Amino acid sequence: MKVGFLHSIIRKEEKLLLQEFRRRDGVELIKIDDRQQFFDLHQNAFDIDVVVERCVNHSRALHAMKIFSDHGVPTVNAPEVAEVCGSKFLTTQALIKAGVATPRCFLAFTPESALEAMDELGYPCVIKPTTGSWGRLISKVNDRDAAEAILEHKQILGSYHHSIFYIQEYVEKKGKDIRSFVVGDECIAAIYRHADHWITNTARGGVRPPTARSPGNCKTSRCGRPKPAAGELSPPMFLRRTRAILSMR
Repeated sequence: MKVGFLHSIIRKEEKLLLQEFRRRDGVELIKIDDRQQFFDLHQNAFDIDVVVERCVNHSRALHAMKIFSDHGVPTVNAPEVAEVCGSKFLTTQALIKAGVATPRCFLAFTPESALEAMDELGYPCVIKPTTGSWGRLISKVNDRDAAEAILEHKQILGSYHHSIFYIQEYVEKKGKDIRSFVVGDECIAAIYRHADHWITNTARGGVRPPTARSPGNCKTSRCGRPKPAAGELSPPMFLRRTRAILSMR
């Protein structure tokens, strides 16, 4: 089997994956660097059986996977899954549609309507860009004065990331949440993430103690996966009262 390995910079995770692929008999590994590759949209120029996507840039990954998929080359993940998982809005919609408990969310398109949404939701609340990762550009809004300041900054900055206002209920999780890992229909692992800060993302200093894998967490993770769910997902969760709630970072 010829496996295309679509990548940007090679981080620790990519090194581990490359080592594992090279251990497997019958696997020919073909590295595809998204910084150097161009694509002929009219024909498939790659003699490969499947593509494993490990790009840093989500937009590059989504476009490349769509090209491979349209030429009949399966990708992990599928472009339809990556599109949903790359958008907090689409992920929230998928969770709501699947009946999975998730924090209350509002979406607004102007600072004025966003302020009304925050007032209705109550303070503190959280405002995030609809795309992005690693806990970047998210803010905990403690009161109306803070809301007005943050919305003004977003309006003046004016980039795409600031043009849609995704507003989410703030849930006190006592410095801990759970990141689970789902491959297909199986939850293969889960970790706790602890931090003194309200943002527990490991890229922002969160620490990872031993496993948090449990039947309840695994069930919630599987229910929250988008359809079609071919590939790997890593939904974050946190606990409120006695139930697990999925949350998007």
